[in-house]
Amino acid sequence: WTVEEVAEQNWVQLTQSQFEPIRINDRLWIVPSWHDAPDPRAINLELDPGLAFGTGSHPTTHLCLEWLCRHVPAGAGVLDYGCGSGILAIAAAKLGAGRVTGIDIDEIALAAAADNAARNGVALQLLHSRQPLDTTFDIVVANILTNPLCVLAPLLTGRTRVGGQLALSGILASQVAQVQEAYRPAFELEFRTEREGWALLTGRRRC
Repeated sequence: WTVEEVAEQNWVQLTQSQFEPIRINDRLWIVPSWHDAPDPRAINLELDPGLAFGTGSHPTTHLCLEWLCRHVPAGAGVLDYGCGSGILAIAAAKLGAGRVTGIDIDEIALAAAADNAARNGVALQLLHSRQPLDTTFDIVVANILTNPLCVLAPLLTGRTRVGGQLALSGILASQVAQVQEAYRPAFELEFRTEREGWALLTGRRRC
């Protein structure tokens, strides 16, 4: 081990310099609060890096945001399970969804999601995973990891209405078959999109 002196710096400014606006597509940008929106005509979601996962920079978050841009109809009911910073739920609301619910196991994540929702002027229902939720949704999105997604298959299936859409990410491309099997027979999940080795699986509930 070694000891060396580190010169004093503006650490906040140094941290902020690592985060630039992120273009999801022509319709949606993720913009840190200290930056001007590159495209004022687009939907600009203001989000700063914090303690909860979800800044838009990770491939799985990017995949989910791209999918939401294409599949959220006006007034749709959307559930973001494992909402973290709230980025997917807030994006859904800004894209025109009606009732939007975010669920997480982490109180810090729920607090961050509430702050981010207020900053973006959207209303979210935010619940801890221990709290009961009996309603179904037009769209359910979960960006977690393969093992939790498999364990949660009965729960997420039950929260998706028959005919509703499910989008799952946090899945390595090598794990796709495992997740597809966990959600049969209610879903025939399709694997059409991959980014940097991460997969997005989507499908409609059949039964």
